[in-house]
Amino acid sequence: MATEIVIPNVGESVTSGVISAWRKKDGDYVDRDEPVLDLETDKITMEITAPASGVLKRLAGEGDEVPVGAVVGSVDESGTRAGAPGSGEARAQTGAQPSAPASRAEPPKAPETPAPALATPPPAAARAEDVRATPLAERIAKERNVDLSRVVGTGAGGRIREHDVLAYVQSQNGPGGQGAPAAQAPQPAQARPAQAPAGARAVSLKKMTPLRQRVAARLVEAQHTAAMLTTFNECDMTAVMSLRKRYKEPFEKKHGVGLGFMSFFVKAATGALRASPMVNGYIVTDEGGQLAIETHDYCDVAIAVAGPKGLVVPVIRNAETLSFAEIELAVKDLATRAKDGKLDLSDLQGGTFTITNGGIFGSLQSTPILNPPQSAILGMHAIKNRPVEHPERPGEIALRPMMYLALSYDHRIIDGAEAVTFLVNIKNAIESPERLMLDL
Repeated sequence: MATEIVIPNVGESVTSGVISAWRKKDGDYVDRDEPVLDLETDKITMEITAPASGVLKRLAGEGDEVPVGAVVGSVDESGTRAGAPGSGEARAQTGAQPSAPASRAEPPKAPETPAPALATPPPAAARAEDVRATPLAERIAKERNVDLSRVVGTGAGGRIREHDVLAYVQSQNGPGGQGAPAAQAPQPAQARPAQAPAGARAVSLKKMTPLRQRVAARLVEAQHTAAMLTTFNECDMTAVMSLRKRYKEPFEKKHGVGLGFMSFFVKAATGALRASPMVNGYIVTDEGGQLAIETHDYCDVAIAVAGPKGLVVPVIRNAETLSFAEIELAVKDLATRAKDGKLDLSDLQGGTFTITNGGIFGSLQSTPILNPPQSAILGMHAIKNRPVEHPERPGEIALRPMMYLALSYDHRIIDGAEAVTFLVNIKNAIESPERLMLDL
């Protein structure tokens, strides 16, 4: 009996996805609920698990776009695990055992020169289809024509990882030739991608992932539909940096998470949003097809995260009710799951306001683009020491850690005065963080 592997309905607006990687090969035995493939949609990357235990049959390939409801494989429940009692392989191994010899056999002669470890061909049992490797390792091996059965895996259960393949390639191409031991290969952090020779004019074409297509469409939509404008200000980070330095260790010891800058800006934003409710609103269409303004008495703050496959914007729900520690824990959780491709669709839905921090990449100033249907987005930037007037000694120039702030907003719903006031409220809260503690 075979059970079909069907692409599930993962969200209201998701109609298809791309198989980014198969985690198992044809003929592999899989357990029920074991991940067998990664499906990338225009919103998230998710794992598709086996609906039953048995032998896998793949009906679609990596890179194929498949609609919701499509059958991409099956699991033969009558199949057995290789080597298990009753399996063909087990019977073959049992039948291949010779009877006890009548006389003592002469031991085989040892080879005169032992072959290097990496040059020794794998035993018959180590066939290519039995090799366990990560999708990235398989891709690198395919690109470099590496036989994975010759590579020693260092992952859990002997699983081959990408740096194992790179180490093997290095050992084959290095001064020691095929006899160079894998232990002498560089660590993953030292491995560098091959660079094109000087003067090369090669052109490559790579299909856009569904996620990047979706991000591109939404950014263009924001540019075409909103009357977008950006206002700037700057804030002195001295007080926040001093507070963070004094309490960073006890904060982490008590709450189990580091005290970053994001919690200060989220708290500052929620206070400013309550003071300027239009910044926390949407432009929507009412039942009569006319434009209307939807306001919110809660602050669902979205945090822009650069994931491995594109920009994602997971949401912190009811951020106005959270403490500094709860915000930091939420940010850490969302960022980790975004980078690991573990976000759920519900993590990305909603959001009444967005914060993006280009400063972690060194951006000094930018004009962030709205995240529809939201009406505003706050841009944080790199902290740089700049000469400014001393805040407590007028007329005196001092070197202070400064950050440029940018607020992009939809001028259809937010007036310029309200946008400037909102940004000034952010500035005041960051420069006097005690205001955040006193809810001022």
